[in-house]
Parts: sequence; C-alpha cells; structure tokens
Amino acid sequence: MGKKGGSRHLKRMPAPRFWRIETKEFKWTIKPKPGPHPIDLCIPLAVILRDYLGLARTIRETNLLLSQGKVKVDGHFRRDGKYPVGLMDIVEIAGTKGAFRVLPVEGKGLTLVETTKEDTGFKLCKIQDKRTVANGHLQINLHDGRNILVKVQNPSNPTEDVYSTGASLQIEIPTQKVLKQLKMADGAYAIVTRGRNLGRHGKISSIIPRSSTRPAIVEIRDSKGETFRTVGDYVFIVGEGTSAIKLAGA
Repeated sequence: MGKKGGSRHLKRMPAPRFWRIETKEFKWTIKPKPGPHPIDLCIPLAVILRDYLGLARTIRETNLLLSQGKVKVDGHFRRDGKYPVGLMDIVEIAGTKGAFRVLPVEGKGLTLVETTKEDTGFKLCKIQDKRTVANGHLQINLHDGRNILVKVQNPSNPTEDVYSTGASLQIEIPTQKVLKQLKMADGAYAIVTRGRNLGRHGKISSIIPRSSTRPAIVEIRDSKGETFRTVGDYVFIVGEGTSAIKLAGA
C-alpha cells in the first residue's frame, strides 16, 4: 500500500526563505503542523524561540521552555514547537517585558516586531468570508482560521450584518470579543501582505472595484509620498488614518 498524506519532515533548502535559519548548516528543519496558517505564511514556534529570539540553542531546550508553560500565542499557552505562528499573531514570553507581533517586512517576508504589553490585548484579523448558518445567524471567517458567530434577531432583516469582506476586525484576545471594524475605504491605513509590494504600507487613496473578471485594485500612498497599486486581496487594513499597531520599520 502506498503512503498516504504529505511528508512530516521538511528540508532546509525548500523551507520559506524568510525563516532565519542557515540553509546549509543542517539538512532538516522543523515542519509546522497543520493549523491556522499555511506553511509558506508562518514560522514554527520553536524556530521563533531558537533562531529569532535566541532563548534556546537546541530544539531540546525549546521543548523544555515550552513544557514549562512560559510561551503564549494570542493569549493561549502553546507547548508544541511545531505550532504555526503567522500574520498578526502575538507571541509573549513569561518573565519578560517584551511581546512580539508577526508582521510582513518589505521585500522579505514575515518577521517579529516588538510591541508593548498594552498592545497585546488585541489582535487584527482580516475578514476572508462570511456566511449564513443555522437559524439565520452570521458566521464571520477570519484570516487566521477563527470563526466568529454574530447572533441575528430577525433573519429576514439582519440588521446585525454590518461586516464587509476585506475589512479587518480588532478583537480582544483571548476572549475574541469584537472591539472595532476597520473598513477598506479611502483614507484607511493598510499594509500589503503578498506580492511585489510586500511589507509596504500607507493610506489608501483610491479603490477600483472588483469586476466579474478582474480583482479589486487598491492604490496606496506611503509615508514617502510614493503611490503604488496592488491587488485588493493582498491588502490588510491596520487602522483608520494611521496604523493602530506598530509596523516593521516604523
């Protein structure tokens, strides 16, 4: 009988290039487990502790640190070094004052940006989709695999449906209480998460609506006064007028 499923191992050469690992130092590296983020848009928790933060020298030491319950991701303790940490996730280490948010950096990929303890109480999540479920209630699907259920009083007139695809939600962690919706509109502050303009950020100056054959195009003006365009699916709203979080290089 042939092997079923994908490989549980990952060589260093095909690993995402933004991981801070030496590709020729060893043959193998850590393969993230299936979870809230795809493999090309995440960093294994053990790699963050060892190669980004320098809190351990070996995987054995990272496993010991994790087993002691000292590492939080989005307000929850994580004990698996293969847990995939991705875009906008917040990493906290017990006993230290620092906390880190995973963000895109221009031209490279994902990185850790140090933030304050006050900013670790909320997270920004992009609305990928929304649908009607049983009893007419609304289910909002977010970019990190979360689903938030919005109770609807009258299914024939769902006045609670104020959320739009492409917008971002500022949610309290770990309770997942929705604090604010940041809509994709002119004047909103956005960061690009994919494509040629990866990591660039600025105010949205105009939006060319989606058609049946073409995606929406967003025009953004950065802090240098330069204007660029990108696909609407690559845009992540992070504030109204100014960014609500600290960005890489800001």
